[in-house]
Amino acid sequence: MKHLPKPILRIAAAVLLSLSGVAAPVAGVPAPVLPAKLIDAWWIDGSEGLDISGLSFCAGELLAVADKVSEHIYRLSPEPGRDSVALAAKADFARPPLPDDQPVLLKARALHYASVPLSMDFEGITCDERGIYLLSERHNRIARLNPEQQGAEWLPVRWSEAAKARGFLRHFNGESEGVVRVGEDFWVALERDPRGLLKLSAGDEVGRDFRALPAVSGLDFHGRTEDLAGLAAYGGALYTLERNAFAVCRRNLDNLQAEWCIHYRDIEEGPTYVYRETRFGKGEGLAVNEQGIFVVLDNNGVGRAVAPDDSRGLLLHFAFPEMTSEER
Repeated sequence: MKHLPKPILRIAAAVLLSLSGVAAPVAGVPAPVLPAKLIDAWWIDGSEGLDISGLSFCAGELLAVADKVSEHIYRLSPEPGRDSVALAAKADFARPPLPDDQPVLLKARALHYASVPLSMDFEGITCDERGIYLLSERHNRIARLNPEQQGAEWLPVRWSEAAKARGFLRHFNGESEGVVRVGEDFWVALERDPRGLLKLSAGDEVGRDFRALPAVSGLDFHGRTEDLAGLAAYGGALYTLERNAFAVCRRNLDNLQAEWCIHYRDIEEGPTYVYRETRFGKGEGLAVNEQGIFVVLDNNGVGRAVAPDDSRGLLLHFAFPEMTSEER
């Protein structure tokens, strides 16, 4: 087969990138870290005090969970050109019981009985043709919604014991932070100290496939903990929300090497959107489709710098990056 001229290859790569956000990694070349291009932003009406913590596109809808709500999921229907979007109810359900097949921390047990809203700490949402799944950080478990019984049921798979044996999940509220369904597998984000990924393949009910997340030389965590706050899958790749670097990276599903990243600190902490407290990044939920990259900010009840009484969360919509041939 004849080799195509480089200009033709570059044009073909540009077309593929514009269609799907795909950029093939080049061996030995660091993944480019590019400024994010903001398409739209929406303040989330009705999100005050809830702390939106997970996003996912399911059957064409943008769904969300909140870490201070244990018996509801939500729908967002953002419209271009508007500056706000309503947090609409998608489904109500009865929370699952305390897991009886794994150790439960005394603090988690106490919260279960003391506060229904705080008992699950849902941090992620994902779906497939069989249903909707929620990730509980409180119990490091995945629950599947059962619409017929209007409840949620734990899947058999559990991983807290295996993860802790490998040095993960060492800090309360710094544990399982994001989930995405890819084919028959679940990927779970392990938040920090250390951060990592867990791939749960079909038949794995205890957690066996723990992965380190390859570093990206161009990412700056600004002296903060290297963390992992959300996951999404699109176009045959895994997307990671790396909160304290204010970044989203597209990663190869096989080796987890980054193909490219975008960074958005100047947007999150710019005068229009910045909250009064900026000790840590606030990106918490991630969803990706053909329209681009969506990130939700969890402001933990903190008001905006320019409007301290406004404590709504924020949904950001970023474009896929436009890359030069030198950056590919």
